[in-house]
Amino acid sequence: MSNMIKSADGTPIAYERAGQGPAVILVDGALSFRGSSINGDLATALAPDFTVYTYDRRGRGESGDTTPYAPEREIEDLAALAEEAGGRVRLYGTSSGAALALAAVANGLPVERLALYEPPFVVDSTRPALGDDYVRRLGALAAGDRRAEAVRLFMREGVNLPAIVVAMMRFMPAWGRLKAVAHTLPYDTALVAPYQRGEPYPEGEWAAVTVPALVIDGGKSPQWMRNSVGALAKALPGAGYRTLDGQTHIVKPEALAPVLKEFFA
Repeated sequence: MSNMIKSADGTPIAYERAGQGPAVILVDGALSFRGSSINGDLATALAPDFTVYTYDRRGRGESGDTTPYAPEREIEDLAALAEEAGGRVRLYGTSSGAALALAAVANGLPVERLALYEPPFVVDSTRPALGDDYVRRLGALAAGDRRAEAVRLFMREGVNLPAIVVAMMRFMPAWGRLKAVAHTLPYDTALVAPYQRGEPYPEGEWAAVTVPALVIDGGKSPQWMRNSVGALAKALPGAGYRTLDGQTHIVKPEALAPVLKEFFA
């Protein structure tokens, strides 16, 4: 059953709570919400040991939306949920949700521990970099409510999937759910675009992130992503780095949950 809180700008944010123990907040990536998220099964796996909070990021599912968008608003959403969860929490984010979690901690969100799975940063030449033109085109498609085109652009250039795979996606059962939240793709892009230009992370970019952190990738994920994750682990003060053998960007909860339980305990 959904619960509701209000963010600092008055936007209603829907969330669920399950389990008992120390509070853990799970943050979804692009095109995900509580009705369509790998974090749902992860929450179930963590619930015997933690009080797990999952929520709909603004503009998705049962949460509201308030224009104009800014990453700061999503940080405020997380802050409101953390306060609801009792103040200091353990925080996990996947993909662009990892970028949001990282930004929130860098901007002062009080967390006990921070775990990140494959934020989609591009820090070298092992895949095409993404620049202002991609951001502009994706924003125009979303603003024009051209949702199918926005998803295709995101999957083809943002995720770097082969064209044939993207062409087949419209026949998948999940296609309708992807289109339903496609208007929020520019939100994720705003969080990750500064780190998708094929350049190393700026020196000292996350010096303020001094909480215990764990950066995780999958052993079967693309090399460009693994390169960026490894570099991020080095860029965060005192962060650990873990590779899950056999896992991809769509990490399986049964592989991830034991690692998070150990780190968050």
